[in-house]
Amino acid sequence: MVKEIILDNRLIKLNHYEHEKVNGLHQISIVFNVTSEEYHDIATLLYKGTFEVTVPDAVLFFRGTINKYSTSITNLYEKGQVGEYKLTLLETEI
Repeated sequence: MVKEIILDNRLIKLNHYEHEKVNGLHQISIVFNVTSEEYHDIATLLYKGTFEVTVPDAVLFFRGTINKYSTSITNLYEKGQVGEYKLTLLETEI
């Protein structure tokens, strides 16, 4: 069971993970929580759009781009808030 991934150098603990191949490329769908304290760092990271994706538990590494993205809450600036992020990353063709 996959419990974490690394986007660039940022470790993210997961609530849910799915992997599939789409036209021969890796695609992962993940769900994870973001606290108001982590919000700025995660938002800055996600704005990049493309990442070095490492899934240690699955021995999987690829360069991936955000294909789908959503969050359960849009204002994590208020202290003590937790948002659920859903993200789908698709391997980029080289």
